[in-house]
Amino acid sequence: MTKNIGTIDRLARALVGIALIAWALLGGPVWAWIGVVPLATAAIRFCPAYTLLGINTCAAKQ
Repeated sequence: MTKNIGTIDRLARALVGIALIAWALLGGPVWAWIGVVPLATAAIRFCPAYTLLGINTCAAKQ
């Protein structure tokens, strides 16, 4: 898998994922567990949807 998630995108995904999981743990709705998805994509730096849409937020290689 080629990395297609840049640093800022990765940080945003991690923060959103952690926030959603924390909300679910604190009594939020069950759907808040969807936070696992952005957290996982931030961890592996690959997003399948970005591949389908032709998006790449990684810095250009010199």
